[in-house]
Parts: sequence; structure tokens; C-alpha cells
Amino acid sequence: MDRFNAHDGSPLAAPNVSAFTRRHWLHQLAGFGLLAGAPWAARAADARVWPQDSRVPGGVARLSLGPSAQRPQVLADDVPVLVVGDMIEWTALVGIPLAASPGSRRVQVQDDNGQRTLHYQVLDKRYAEQRLKVAPKTVDLAPEDQARYEREHAHLQTVMAKFTTPLPDGSLRMRQPVPGRRSSSFGLRRVFNGQARNPHSGMDIAAPTGTPVLAPLPGTVVDVGDYFFNGGTVWLDHGGGLLSMYCHLSRMDCKVGDVLRTGDSFCKVGATGRVTGPHLHWGVLLNRSMVDPALFLG
Repeated sequence: MDRFNAHDGSPLAAPNVSAFTRRHWLHQLAGFGLLAGAPWAARAADARVWPQDSRVPGGVARLSLGPSAQRPQVLADDVPVLVVGDMIEWTALVGIPLAASPGSRRVQVQDDNGQRTLHYQVLDKRYAEQRLKVAPKTVDLAPEDQARYEREHAHLQTVMAKFTTPLPDGSLRMRQPVPGRRSSSFGLRRVFNGQARNPHSGMDIAAPTGTPVLAPLPGTVVDVGDYFFNGGTVWLDHGGGLLSMYCHLSRMDCKVGDVLRTGDSFCKVGATGRVTGPHLHWGVLLNRSMVDPALFLG
């Protein structure tokens, strides 16, 4: 059967066509002006990929690895990188640290063709500044609070270093875990009580205390705790070094080891830890780098 007559008349609809082939046909048809008016044009035009490619500090670099019979292994600064795709086209999803300077960066690739180095460029991005007033004891820490913070920090480093089997190949498009207004965006340079602190490494979503938080992707609960700065906190592992974090919770209705499906409720919004009001702080981690959650949203 001619591929243009199968299914709904689109080469993109065939179930055995790879994502790479679909993108190739999409670009070819768009170039010839053939998308307009086609019955499948709306679906083809939405054939985007998640996370989006954004090669800036706190962004994600999508690096094409080409074909390989086996999933390639990729390292960024000796840290494993998530690789998605199939034997026709593999893609490395590299989280770029917020502290990264503009310029050339590289990853090491091991695949059927041996070892090689891929280079990519990180562009500059200027994030806005946010000034907040909070309780003085959460900025100038007492000795016992400082000791607690250091213990918690050491523990969270072990959580952030997890690299489990990547999820079965599929979309990494995430659903927003709670409805609401984004009250503080990723990357803001934060000043607490006049003192500069680390940039905001997640997305804040304003929501009333008690609002259910829903899993944005399938995942496993790998940490549940009450932290000095983050308050009630849950971490989910989505595989391949992709994790997500939920902070300032009023309730954690889950335990370590629980397996969640997309849309499962597992905790509730609160105002615990260092906050100025109830909201969800949602963070996304990729190869141990906090990246912008907005890149994973539709």
C-alpha cells in the first residue's frame, strides 16, 4: 500500500514510522507548502518534542546521536545523561546547570561506532531579580539550623545522584502538577532581606493550602521529608536521571517506593519551610542539574 494512502492519508500516521522519520516528513512537507489544508495538518503541526531545546543556563540541549543498534551511553562532566529514541535516531537530553557560563560545552558518547565527543554552545540568558522579605532566622541561620541544613544538603546530594533505568520510550511532555498562576518563575536571582542567595531553581505555582498535587509523569517516590528551607518535600524518579521535586507541602500522602502514574495525587500544597505564602515549588532535575520545568510543559 502506498504510504500516503495508509491510515488517514498521512505518512506521519503509520504506527511503525520512527519519530525521526516523522520529523523528516514534517519538515519536507512544510518546505513544499503541503501542510496547509491537509486533513492531518493540525496534528502534524503539533509534532513537537519535549523537553524543548533551549541551550541556555538552566535549559536543555537536545543532541542528535544518530542511529545505533543499542542505546548509546552519554556522559556530561562524568555524569550520565538521559538518552531517548530508537535504533534509527537517538537523542541525548542534557540538562545545563544554572551556573553554566556561555560558551562551548561537550559530552562523551559511547555507541556502536565507538567513542566520540559532541560539542554544543551555551548561550547567555539574563534572568530577572526578585527581592523578598522573610523571617530573619531563615536567612541568618543559628548554628543548630546551619548544622541541620548541612545534613539535609548532604542527604539530598545522594537523592539527586540517582540514575535508574530510563522509562520506556515515550513522550516526556509533563502535565502541570497543580492548576494556578506562576508566582515565581525559574531562574530568578533572589535577594532575601537584602542578601543575595542562589537563583530560583524551580517554578512556583500559587495555589491554596490543601490543593492536591498530581504526578506530571509516571515515577517512583524516592524521598519524603521535612526540610529546613523546603518544608514538606517529595522527590519522584522518572528514570534516566530525570527527577522532579515538590516543596512546601502541607501533606505527603505517599512513601518511598510508591509507584505513580501520570495524574496520581500524592501530596498537597502548603506553606512550610521558607515561604511567604502557600504555593507549590516544583523543580525538575536532569543529569543532576535543575532545569526549567516550563520546557517540559505542552
